[in-house]
Amino acid sequence: MSVDEDEDKTIYKVVVNHEEQYSIWPSAKDNPLGWNDVGKVGPKSECLAYIKEVWTDMRPLSLRKKMEEIEKGKKAKASSKRKTKRK
Repeated sequence: MSVDEDEDKTIYKVVVNHEEQYSIWPSAKDNPLGWNDVGKVGPKSECLAYIKEVWTDMRPLSLRKKMEEIEKGKKAKASSKRKTKRK
């Protein structure tokens, strides 16, 4: 830990945006536009530990959804090919 982190007495809150990306923000300040409270408040280290625990997939939500659509499309195509071969 750096000297600055040792002296940081700021209480932070964990915030999340519409893409399910997490960050910390000083609890005394209004959230930045587009970010909402998660409910975790505390020292920087606790908030970062919380984020590390809950944010297991770093991809933005829109990318995860698009990749799921592509995967479903591939599976449907493969299933269709198997059905065609059986005929």
